Amino acid sequence: MTVLFTIIDTAVICAVPCLCLILPLPFNIIAALVITFTLFLFVNIIPDILKGARTQLKILNGGGTLIIAFLVSAAVLSALLIYRIAAGKFAPETDIAYIVFAVLCEFIVLANGLIRIYATSVQAGIKLRVLAAVFAFVPVMNAVFLIKLMITAKREAAFEKDYDEREKVFAENKTCSTRYPILMVHGVFFRDSRVLNYWGRVPAALERCGAVIRYGGQQSALSVEQSANELAARIEQTCKELGCEKLNVIAHSKGGLDTRYAISKLGCGKYIASLTTICTPHRGCIFVENIYNKIPEAGRLKMAAAYNAAARRVGDTAPDFLAAVGDLRESVSIARDAQMPDDPNVYYQSVGAAAKDRKSGRFPLNISLPLVNKTDGENDGLVSVTSSMHGAKHRTLRVPGTRGITHADMIDLNRENIKDFDVRTFYIELVGELRGQGF
Repeated sequence: MTVLFTIIDTAVICAVPCLCLILPLPFNIIAALVITFTLFLFVNIIPDILKGARTQLKILNGGGTLIIAFLVSAAVLSALLIYRIAAGKFAPETDIAYIVFAVLCEFIVLANGLIRIYATSVQAGIKLRVLAAVFAFVPVMNAVFLIKLMITAKREAAFEKDYDEREKVFAENKTCSTRYPILMVHGVFFRDSRVLNYWGRVPAALERCGAVIRYGGQQSALSVEQSANELAARIEQTCKELGCEKLNVIAHSKGGLDTRYAISKLGCGKYIASLTTICTPHRGCIFVENIYNKIPEAGRLKMAAAYNAAARRVGDTAPDFLAAVGDLRESVSIARDAQMPDDPNVYYQSVGAAAKDRKSGRFPLNISLPLVNKTDGENDGLVSVTSSMHGAKHRTLRVPGTRGITHADMIDLNRENIKDFDVRTFYIELVGELRGQGF
């Protein structure tokens, strides 16, 4: 449909100013205006059709089509004008009107396309939006960024439409309606927030598919033991609040260590039906240990003071940067791991992820990835695949090509659509498996 509508839109855009070349004045102006307000009304309101998609995606997809139509029609109209000048056929009495209408038509189409994309796209992000605006009047560069915006819009609309169709089936089947509610536990240096959800688009998707979701709520930076104590209180409180016997815990990064400690050391096993750890460094990170040991104590203390001060401003009561980082070191983690036996009444499983190169994600994981690779082996930008393994079942997530999946991708931190991997679908299917196992 996109190709057909692009051809139609381009033809309409080119036809209006071209009337100025074939109709006598002053009728050409009147006719062009009439046609502009009729055909353009149709082209700009319905530039394309994305059957079965929600309104936002239809608007976004239409924006991409308008950008294509703008680029093609601008090239055609420019070529026509150049031809008339080169052939000595340039007639000011008609061609000036032609130029005015051509510019007006192109401006309307371009503005409409950009407004649609800027207003509805998630994947375009701030960076692409800003660059497209900065280079708007720089020849060649403006075309490059328009093409990037168009491709992003088209891919996003198609990706989200496919996802919506899958989610509809999951929602109808109540795939995530588990026996026990889901407690989602965040990792280090983050807090649960209603404004910026740590898990991105995932919790809302799970809830639409029948899940009952609550959050760990521990402070952003504490030792594993301290975080586990806060988490243990939250687990018991949540069971009482929901009137449930147990919870299914899905924990990311250090949150998995906090939960394991709460189960093994603080008696929370009676409240936990299953624990799924996501990219958790069960045996620590060699990379973290090396960095920790290389930074002088004075430097560590200075970094800790800066972080702790910032963390207090966003709600932490007693943040401890050094304790949090120190507990992620390999030597500390291996010793602690041996002291945290699994509870036989809790089902444990784990998930790891593998990034591939510097194109595998955004800053700073694209920088840390090769460094961690040298010390820890295959990793997600922070945690090695081997360190993430724990429990009765483990899976390592990989995708074809060079993109890979990072530590941040697993919590949808950047709300980025990744080819061949949709984080929402992954979690829906994961929770669906828990439901199928009776949890």
